[in-house]
Amino acid sequence: MEQEVNKIVSWLQDQVEQANVDGLLVGVSGGIDSAVVANLIKKACPDHSLGVIMPCKSQSSDQEHAQKVIEACGIDSLTVDLTETHQTMFQTIQEQLKQQNSINEEQTKLADANLRARLRMSTLYTIATNHKYLVVGTDNAAEWFTGYFTKFGDGGVDLVPLVHMTKGEVREMAEYLGVPDEVIHKQPSAGLWEGQTDENEMGTSYAMIDRYLKGEEIPTEDKEIIEALHKRSAHKRQLPPSPPQ
Repeated sequence: MEQEVNKIVSWLQDQVEQANVDGLLVGVSGGIDSAVVANLIKKACPDHSLGVIMPCKSQSSDQEHAQKVIEACGIDSLTVDLTETHQTMFQTIQEQLKQQNSINEEQTKLADANLRARLRMSTLYTIATNHKYLVVGTDNAAEWFTGYFTKFGDGGVDLVPLVHMTKGEVREMAEYLGVPDEVIHKQPSAGLWEGQTDENEMGTSYAMIDRYLKGEEIPTEDKEIIEALHKRSAHKRQLPPSPPQ
């Protein structure tokens, strides 16, 4: 694990040098993936790394866990509460759609959640530009393969250091790095709405996705769900398509 950490830290340092920037930042959500990334960028750029906490209609426990991650790894931090910004923007959009009688109520919850993710991305890039930093993403192999991220939201980043690591491997690295236990063992959730969990939304578990990615046998039902998620989300992993030249 020490070798794995050192390899990623060295790679992060190379990216900073190649991009001719001063450092790295990450949005710290209170979840395990962003906790690991916060530790990694702190190691890569001890004096030029930043963890950004961005509550937006968030559960108080998520913010508490994010703060514990910040304190545990000793990274500099900044908190930007986006709740009011999101509310103003989303209500304005909804009002215009209602005036045109074109609002789709079935899509409202998803549109609300995706706007939060994209506001966070915009916030991170605004801060990154100010500091001359790169934005570091938190997606692991399971999330990347299934498309469990918001396009141009948490998927809108400069670097993805965990993208080849399964959820289980991220958990092992978190333990090695000293991430707080309550963060390591909490139920994975994007915190998009009350009671939301990643696994309930996907219809399968991270353990099953990890086994699939390792080429191991899993139940047919889980395999079909994972492959359907991968196919449906293909556009998220590609550049926007263009017509033939």
